[in-house]
Amino acid sequence: MFIVKIIVGILLLSVGASWLTDGASAIAKRLKVSEFLIGVTIVAVGTSTPELVVSLQSAIAGQADVSIGNVVGSNIFNIYAILGLTTILAPLPLTRQNERRDIPICLGVTILLCLMALDATLWAGEANQLSRVDGIVLLVGYALFLWYIIRGGRKEMAAMPAPEPQTNPTTEEKSISMWLAVVMVGVGLGGLIWGSDLFLDGSIDLARRVGLSEAVIGIVLVAAGTSMPELFASIVPALKGKSEIALGNILGSNIANILLILGTSATLTPLRLGGITPTDMVVMLSAVVMVLLAAFVLGRRKITRIEGAVFLAIYVVYTLWLLRS
Repeated sequence: MFIVKIIVGILLLSVGASWLTDGASAIAKRLKVSEFLIGVTIVAVGTSTPELVVSLQSAIAGQADVSIGNVVGSNIFNIYAILGLTTILAPLPLTRQNERRDIPICLGVTILLCLMALDATLWAGEANQLSRVDGIVLLVGYALFLWYIIRGGRKEMAAMPAPEPQTNPTTEEKSISMWLAVVMVGVGLGGLIWGSDLFLDGSIDLARRVGLSEAVIGIVLVAAGTSMPELFASIVPALKGKSEIALGNILGSNIANILLILGTSATLTPLRLGGITPTDMVVMLSAVVMVLLAAFVLGRRKITRIEGAVFLAIYVVYTLWLLRS
């Protein structure tokens, strides 16, 4: 039965990602905004739904370390594993706005989380935790982020020259109506979430059958399983030439995980880091710094296959370190 779950889960993830990509691209064209904007908002929030559910349930149940650990683990996985694997398959070009606005915002939000959460480590507080006030600040920050990114995105598109009409558009280039695009996004997100649940359940069953420990299952499979929507929603757009959606999904998911998910969870109840160490927070921060280095220091305005391989290798080393510690 677990094999069926894994196969069906992968199929749902693949089809869901394809529908989500096409629907999101159509919405961007209809609203006359960039595909990156749709990726960093609709796609990113939609694919972060599993993390939102897990974090809220954990916060309500009093398992704050699970709530924070889920976000920290997902953010590390998003960049080092998902961005790494995506760029190995299809190098991602970076725009000037990615370099000057989007990546720095992601870095700033990650630094803000570290400054807020590491009370005892940095500020001699009683414990490393996120308070309700911190949660409210994070939620306000997400509202401001959405306002800024949407306002900036519409200005960018307004400044761009209108595309020349094509005499013989292909099937893919033909206009998709707004209602159909919304349905495609909804169905695509549903397929991603359902598929990730089936894949995770099947993978856990398989891992237990072959004798893997619960620690390995928790550290590797659960963290990766909740990030399956982001994985497929990044790889499929990249392979379809929709790199803006892929990059927007990865950066947007990390920002939403911190500002929206942890903001909501901490507003409900203060979150103590518990088993999440300052080292884990530093690794999460280093992931965004690596993207910044790839964009500015190495130049070329794209994340290459070699850089993607380095990202993926770092994630493998980090995972092995977790399993040994």
